Amino acid sequence: MTSERRAISGLAGLYATRMLGLFMVLPVLALYAEDLAGATPLLVGLALGAYGLTQAIFQIPFGLLSDRIGRKVVIAGGLLLFALGSVIAAEADSIATVIVGRCLQGSGAVAGAIMALLADQTREEIRTAAMATIGLSIGVAFAIAMVVGPLMAAQFGLTSVFWLTAVLALASLLVLWRLVPAAPRVARHQDVGLDRQQLRITLTSSSLLRLDFSIFALHTILTAAFVAVPFRLVNVGIEAASQGWVYLAVMGLAFVGMVPLVIVAEKRRRMKSTFIGAVAGMTLVLLALGELGHQRWTLIGLLWAFFVAFNLLEATLPSMISKLAPAGAKGTAMGVYSTSQFLGAFLGGVLGGALSQRFGYDAVFLGGALLGAVWLAVIWKMPAPRHLSSEIVTLDEHPADALDTLMARFADVAGVEDVLVVPEERVAYLKVDRQRLDAEALARVAGTRHDSRGA
Repeated sequence: MTSERRAISGLAGLYATRMLGLFMVLPVLALYAEDLAGATPLLVGLALGAYGLTQAIFQIPFGLLSDRIGRKVVIAGGLLLFALGSVIAAEADSIATVIVGRCLQGSGAVAGAIMALLADQTREEIRTAAMATIGLSIGVAFAIAMVVGPLMAAQFGLTSVFWLTAVLALASLLVLWRLVPAAPRVARHQDVGLDRQQLRITLTSSSLLRLDFSIFALHTILTAAFVAVPFRLVNVGIEAASQGWVYLAVMGLAFVGMVPLVIVAEKRRRMKSTFIGAVAGMTLVLLALGELGHQRWTLIGLLWAFFVAFNLLEATLPSMISKLAPAGAKGTAMGVYSTSQFLGAFLGGVLGGALSQRFGYDAVFLGGALLGAVWLAVIWKMPAPRHLSSEIVTLDEHPADALDTLMARFADVAGVEDVLVVPEERVAYLKVDRQRLDAEALARVAGTRHDSRGA
């Protein structure tokens, strides 16, 4: 449908544009903030990670607010906060003002509202592909930001990065109101939004908590690393103006190196061993960066290995969340997961700044390696995730008074491992083993066709 395509392309572009503005600062802030009044490594690290704290605080409240007053209004307000924070940071002449700007950028935490609007705009049978499109757009935005940020800052200064971010945020407002069609309704979607009834289950699952800690540790390490990596590149003779091209080559080759590992994890069902191997590999790379990364090609090679592990973990962790979350609890699980990610970005900036100020840049990598070792201990005895997929079955052919009787019938279908029927949404959320699933029996129970949610 044309309206769905417009919604998917518009919201994916909006999400990617917003993330592009956040990511562009990552490889350049530590290098260029030294000229700001009051700048110290600790405060620069705080500026780098400050957006994560306000993102973590506001993302769930903004998502709930969008249920009450409308998605577009909340998204527009978040984009205006993001633009205002960018302008404040662009005009800053002190590190304290940059920190204020970064906090305001993060307070425009509209990721949940964007995903909910996407769910409002799309049918169940295409929603998985729609969300995958947004996920892909984030990855592309990160890669572009790693190149554009250093090139912009080298040519026009750090302020140009923040000004471009503000312009992109305002352009996103035009996309929101002109390209994204009005939603037919505001509805609750348990596979997208937070459900308070599922929150207790999510917070008491040891496997999900291990994954929450994993994304927390991953983004702590990433943000801390960018307190030190730009200076390490300068020390081996790669000036700020050229660092964007180094990131382009490293990120491109890292993507090539990551793809076969994702295939092994998903297709050959080696998710746990691939996961542990990636964490162990990242820990060793961080250790090597702290002890050995003082020669140009050694440093570049280690950065490539770091981003192979990072990209692999960034791609597989959401898949593992989807496999482990109970039926109907994926949205809640992802909300906790995203909050953990943003808190990790905040702590990473503070930790990286504190370590570099007190002990030097080598200590940042060694501190990351220590966190990696703790991470390995946390996940070592984690049960291997079962290779279950999420499915959603529409129930619009059933009268409302029959919906509460369907759960047992769904559970009796071969290959269905978990089920949650949500009468108000007129859908059933299932966790299924595709190799055993009796699709015909499932369709007979539902009285309608079912839709793959892939995980």
